[in-house]
Amino acid sequence: MRFGVLGPLTVAGPDGEIRLRGEHQRVLLAMLLFHANRPVTTDLLVSALWPEIPPKSYASNLHTYVSRLRARLPGVGIDLAGRGYRLQVATEDVDLLVFREAAAAGRSAARAGRPDNAAHHLRKALAQWRSHPLADMHVPALDAELGRLESERLAVFEDCVDAELAAGRHAELAAELQAALAQHPLRERLAGQLMLALQHSGRQAEALDVYRVTRATLIDELGVEPGAALRRLHTSMLRGEGADQPLPRPTWPICQLPAVSADFSGRERHLTEVTGLLNPGGHSVPVVVLNGEPGAGKTSLSICAAHQVRSVFPDGQLFVSLSGVDDPRDTGAVLADLLRGLGVNGPAIPDDLRARAAMYRGLLTDRKVLVVLDDAVDPAQVRLLLPGTRGCAVLITSRKRLSGLAGANRLTVGPLTDRDAVRLLERIIGRARVSAEHADAVRIAEACGNLPLALRIAGTRLALRPNMRLGLLADRLEDEGRRLDELEVSDLQVRASLTLSYAALKPAAQVALRRLGLINTGDLPEWRILTLLDNCSLRSTTSTTTGSSEGSMGTDVSVVEELVESGLLEPTGTDETGEPRYRLHDLVRVFALERAQLEDSARERYTSARTIIDAIIGVADVAARRLPWTIPLPRLRGPIPVQPLANDLVERLTANPEAWFAAERANLLSGIPKMSALGWHTDALLVVDRLSVYLWSEGLYADMRVAYQSIADAAEKQNPRVAARARSVLALLRHYRGQYDQATAEYRACGVELAALGEHEALAWVHTNLAACLIAVGKSEDSVRLMESARVELRDDPFASGVVLRTLISALNRLGRTEESARLEAEALVLAEEFGEPRQLAMALHDKAWGHVLSGGDLQQADALVHQAITLLRSVGPRSALAKCLRTRGAVLAGLGVREESVLSFREARDIARELTEQPREISCTRAIAAAWIGDGRVGEAVPVLRDCLEKYREMGSTLAMTITLGLLAAAYDRQNDPVAAQEARAEAERLGDPRDTNTATLLKLMLNLATPAPEPSVETPVS
Repeated sequence: MRFGVLGPLTVAGPDGEIRLRGEHQRVLLAMLLFHANRPVTTDLLVSALWPEIPPKSYASNLHTYVSRLRARLPGVGIDLAGRGYRLQVATEDVDLLVFREAAAAGRSAARAGRPDNAAHHLRKALAQWRSHPLADMHVPALDAELGRLESERLAVFEDCVDAELAAGRHAELAAELQAALAQHPLRERLAGQLMLALQHSGRQAEALDVYRVTRATLIDELGVEPGAALRRLHTSMLRGEGADQPLPRPTWPICQLPAVSADFSGRERHLTEVTGLLNPGGHSVPVVVLNGEPGAGKTSLSICAAHQVRSVFPDGQLFVSLSGVDDPRDTGAVLADLLRGLGVNGPAIPDDLRARAAMYRGLLTDRKVLVVLDDAVDPAQVRLLLPGTRGCAVLITSRKRLSGLAGANRLTVGPLTDRDAVRLLERIIGRARVSAEHADAVRIAEACGNLPLALRIAGTRLALRPNMRLGLLADRLEDEGRRLDELEVSDLQVRASLTLSYAALKPAAQVALRRLGLINTGDLPEWRILTLLDNCSLRSTTSTTTGSSEGSMGTDVSVVEELVESGLLEPTGTDETGEPRYRLHDLVRVFALERAQLEDSARERYTSARTIIDAIIGVADVAARRLPWTIPLPRLRGPIPVQPLANDLVERLTANPEAWFAAERANLLSGIPKMSALGWHTDALLVVDRLSVYLWSEGLYADMRVAYQSIADAAEKQNPRVAARARSVLALLRHYRGQYDQATAEYRACGVELAALGEHEALAWVHTNLAACLIAVGKSEDSVRLMESARVELRDDPFASGVVLRTLISALNRLGRTEESARLEAEALVLAEEFGEPRQLAMALHDKAWGHVLSGGDLQQADALVHQAITLLRSVGPRSALAKCLRTRGAVLAGLGVREESVLSFREARDIARELTEQPREISCTRAIAAAWIGDGRVGEAVPVLRDCLEKYREMGSTLAMTITLGLLAAAYDRQNDPVAAQEARAEAERLGDPRDTNTATLLKLMLNLATPAPEPSVETPVS
């Protein structure tokens, strides 16, 4: 939600502007926004709401206004804070906070001598102003604040003008300064800035006239002369000082390359590739991008490569840092630096970005210059920095691949290769020593993560101890508890370096780093860090100043910023939910864990781990409940741990539950075995149960298999209930892969255990899924018996009842009991419509359509029904159900004689099933496409495909599918004039058939429609 006070008061939510009812609500919000993230006392709020005399009931009235404001601003934290209230908002959500943050960044850049960067930030600050603050209302309590704010804006404008003058943007400033001086004619600083802008634009006379008018105004209004600074500027102009001087031309050759690092080694393959790709012999400008993780040595590699090709670029080598993702430099500022490097100074540098780029390209025309752009953030930052004519080349380093940079050659730079890592050791301690203990040298490199710094330290230690065995150092490095002890020698000390950084941290940040050392994961989102910090002992370091948990959370954010600033915590970007993510380098994590074990009690470390688990379960539970439950399994019930996160944070994280699960999927999956190892089996099952809502809808069955298998193995002896639930899911996954015999055995074993444990709901689901499995292997009578009891147990769950009905309908159809199945189809459709869940409705429509097909009913009506189901499922999923409906529509269209559309539908269903590893459905669609081949006259190609389908069905034990496949093979053999093979196929089909099963003949007839010769041949391939 975005708030604006620098102009009329505005509130904008995801769906547009939010209008507040009543003046009191607007005044209250304005007061809270002007003191955002700080407590506002009740007395101050009352004086703002009732400037003259407050009513006797002011306290209850204020409470009512706050409650109404909370209701109008869902998700925004307005909380009690001391003796008042506080509005908790992010900086980027309030224009006033953005203004002040950008102004501070601009002034910092100006102090650092970066005028272009300063101007960028200061212009961003000024852009927040739409009009006078609170232009549509009057709050007397804020009058003084608004006056100060107007002065603050004017000071920022003047600072911005100084920065832009320093950057050479004179002409475009003149008109803006004239307007500003007209509004503030007594502001001497503005007058001086206008004089400079006019002078450097060649308008000397006008500049002197500004002084004359300003002096007259000061004397008339105040009776004083201009100040000393303005008088000095006037005098210098009269003397002709500071006027534009002729600009020097570029002096060739130019070399801005830093020196090659003395310890650079390895990377021979990369150097060969880079130098080869930089060859400017073609018709275009070669562009090479070195991308990779921080610390991989991209900059060192680029500098070394640039030095190696200096002779290829005799006119010079330019080097400029683009400052990466932390503070990406403005392209205009970078062009200004490049132009200065080429000898262009001061006002000769154009103000317009495109003009700067044109001048830069013009200076490089017909020159052979290498341009090295270090640490680029995105393609947009570098496009205008590319030379326009051949002869030049560009070498770029970036954390990202810069995929949008057309025509660029990309090389990924990671840690040293195993060979280069060992060779680095060889260069330090000698080849003979490494050769004698080569296996241990490899272990050392692995323990160092192939990182050059760690390898140099390890190698130097060995060099100082010529009699030390490499195996001894490898043993020590593989022990995380000793690794940092070993990685120090002389002034190269990993621990010493980290200790200095650690000691410089504030106490709260030290606690934070220790807590983060307990989380062994690749990267982690900011909310996990804040949860850990807000819960674990940081109260003692923060609550005295904040007075509340909300204040502590704000302090926690500054703690994270401190860790990032110190280089101990690395930002890695944002995830699918927009949440910032961070990473601890392995060596930093080992150091942090070491400090935690030294400084924190076992109870504190346990509390930290428990807090993270509780937060994960709580958020996963909320996210899962916002997604439809489409898995044919019972949702795991039971108590959810108390959520340590604030409700508004949980709401924000789970606003897009699919995005949250996508962002956290890897971390959740990696954490499941760790929870199981700690004996937290139920917690592990809860996490994977909630995650499975997302995994199932996305068809990520392999992730489910790995997670549930790890839980089943870990809980086998300690928690039979958890183990049985996990194995029931593994049985379902086998079922969907067509492993019917194994799935049936596992379903039965789980059923026995769940019955003994009194898990009646889970048992009913196991029976439902077992029934579906039995239908596939021709045991529909057993299926019906199982379904009767399951139907009673699950009758109060609309989703479960729908699954039960669909399974029962399928079994009854196989047994020829079509009247009963038709009644149940109608019942299922009514249930789905009452339930109001689109996926359930889609499957009920599908079943109704399938009933038309099997009963020989109206295929046009069937097509309309299944088309409606497909339309629903395309927007809501899951993809497995979509594949099922597409396959059914293929069969319906085959019956209608619409061959081409039928094959397209089968093809799409096949592709989805293949991606989901749902082998039975993939095979049936492949078989249908092969049937169309027969009709196309490509019988010789269709027969081996059908035989392969038959063998796969035989392995599954799926008699119905085998019967249909044999019927198609018989038709193919007839077309090949092989009556013996055709008769054998029909005889086997007859032996496998069930006299009560009318479905087989109906479905075979549909497939034979595809095998009927068609006017135009199909080009679809059943397998790829």
